Amino acid sequence: MIYLDNAASTQVHEEVFQEMLPYFKEQYGNPSSIHRYGRLASKAIETARKRIAELINAKQNEILLTSGGTESNNTALFGVMRQNKAKQLITSHIEHDAILEPCRQLEKEGFDVIYLPVNNYGMIDIEKLKHSITKETALVSVMFANNEVGTIQPIKKVAQICKQHNVLFHTDAIQAVGKIPIDVKEIGVDLLSISSHKINGPKGIGALYIRDGTTLDPFILGGGQENGMRSGTENVANIVGFGKACHLAKEHLGKNAAHMKSLRDHLTSRIVSEISHVSVNGNVENKTPNNAHFTFLGVNGEDLIIKLDEFGIAASTGSACSVKTQKASHVLMAMGFSHEQITGSLRITVGLYNTIPEMDQTVDILKKTIQELRSVSPFKTKYGF
Repeated sequence: MIYLDNAASTQVHEEVFQEMLPYFKEQYGNPSSIHRYGRLASKAIETARKRIAELINAKQNEILLTSGGTESNNTALFGVMRQNKAKQLITSHIEHDAILEPCRQLEKEGFDVIYLPVNNYGMIDIEKLKHSITKETALVSVMFANNEVGTIQPIKKVAQICKQHNVLFHTDAIQAVGKIPIDVKEIGVDLLSISSHKINGPKGIGALYIRDGTTLDPFILGGGQENGMRSGTENVANIVGFGKACHLAKEHLGKNAAHMKSLRDHLTSRIVSEISHVSVNGNVENKTPNNAHFTFLGVNGEDLIIKLDEFGIAASTGSACSVKTQKASHVLMAMGFSHEQITGSLRITVGLYNTIPEMDQTVDILKKTIQELRSVSPFKTKYGF
């Protein structure tokens, strides 16, 4: 099996797995307990929190632990908007559903949501952002890197604009953290979402960076854990694993990014030179190092995924969270793609454990599979396959 869907989830690093194990059978105390078991669990959480903070150059107390990226995004949006007298939120058309669905709920509650357009590379319109901010704007939320096409947004510019207008800025950095350097102090962001399972940590754990002085309404009420911001007994093993994953990501960031980029570039170069009627999507000069997104004209992406799976290759057409809804990619629609271009899309995302031989094997299988699918395509005559 060749796994090329690392934007959906990554393999847990062996060192992460080993560090988690004691918290299932040996150090299983409740962190809220005052006996030794509880104190050990609490100390482990704070060690992990420190490691998470260090990955993005935050303070330890600025890290709120959550169940993952979706909760982090929901907490940021609902936490800011529901406590704020200002009624407007600005986001973009290509956000993950973990942003767009909360926006739709906020609209039902009477808030005004402005959706910024993007160009055909998936970049937001900065001038449109400037003209959209009013005295009613409470929050801007723009993702750091797109989960489908990998395009990296001008986050520092967005943060500067928000600061000039005294507006809070949140970024969904789930696809960017651990792949490119991120310094929250240097960028100037107020809120930033992270997810563990995108950086070789366990699923079901994430974090929201909340800059000192930024206040939110609590999202989950109960026993007052996480300084009253997220009640509920902490998942110690997962938190420990998340912390270790962040530590490893920080330690090997440059090496890991270079490895993924070399794989991605090798794969892309062969595909473009050896397969006809293909386009590379997203901002090729400014995208995450693990992402390769293609459109193969005359091919149905879902058929291609099924065929690749039969050969032991795991890839995707887009966000794993949207697959069950069977809807066309809102990201590609916002980028101006035609129905034919959208249906012919394929996302390949490489990870730490992929190799060049796997890239070569994938291209060889892709060539045969696309040729087979195009031989029965209704667009065969149109494109002369």
